[in-house]
Amino acid sequence: MNAERPPGDGPRDTEGGPRAGVTPPVLPTLHVVGVKLTSTGRTFACDAGKLAPALRLGDRVVLDDEGASVGTVAVAPAPRTAAAPLPRLLRVADARDLARLDADQRRAGEALAYARERARARQLPIKMFRVEMHAGSGRATFYFAAEQRIDFRDLVRDLASKVHARVEMRQVGVRDEAKMVGGIGSCGRELCCTTFLPKFAPVSIKMAKNQNLALNPTKVSGQCGRLKCCLVYEEANYVEAAKRLPRAGKRVTTPDGVGRVGDVDVLRERVRVYFEDQPPKVFPAAEVSVLAPPPGEPPRG
Repeated sequence: MNAERPPGDGPRDTEGGPRAGVTPPVLPTLHVVGVKLTSTGRTFACDAGKLAPALRLGDRVVLDDEGASVGTVAVAPAPRTAAAPLPRLLRVADARDLARLDADQRRAGEALAYARERARARQLPIKMFRVEMHAGSGRATFYFAAEQRIDFRDLVRDLASKVHARVEMRQVGVRDEAKMVGGIGSCGRELCCTTFLPKFAPVSIKMAKNQNLALNPTKVSGQCGRLKCCLVYEEANYVEAAKRLPRAGKRVTTPDGVGRVGDVDVLRERVRVYFEDQPPKVFPAAEVSVLAPPPGEPPRG
């Protein structure tokens, strides 16, 4: 007996996929532009529409997102297909839009100072660091960091009576806090997470070991107190280069005799070899070859 086909199931071929000859839906092509609502925020893909030819990087625009939000063009318009509806750009921001944005920023600064004062008064162990006022939707978002769960219902009532808007409390981690606040890293440049990193990649202490970095928390930790995101950038190159070099502790033969590897310079592909009867010397990796350990000697490395 033939199995019944589930209702609503369209024509399918013998392998279970759509039958050959069925044309997939055509996705619309839009003029997509990248817009940032804040200097340290994420970049939103928006439909530029008829404004695309006139837009340039750094232009202030008004987009249809939670009312009429003012943002900055961060990615130039380009024709792309969109599988889902995108927020639309309404117009290029004029003096009235910029004045409203300045007023919202002043209100956000006052709300942040008030929130910090009320948090201290109620002895709440939280760190308030940012407020976003959404004038078009009558909503205010308060960002805070805390090491534990906090009952902030009384604080929300205080804030709602002050800003006369619906208050949303949003707790973020230390990495997200550093991304939103911004700052200067130990390299002297603006934080990577603030400028260009779209998301955080997992970072481990093994990456610092592979790059022969001093395992000093003040050296390998960023402004957020976690391991620096830049440890990920060259990790693959270090791992690949290390495969061509002998490990520390291996017996090797060199033009000056047999010794043991002490240090390895991965980037320059050089090794420092220690001898029993002469001072240590540095050799290029091409002049060094690993020897098999003598019988009965435990492996080292």
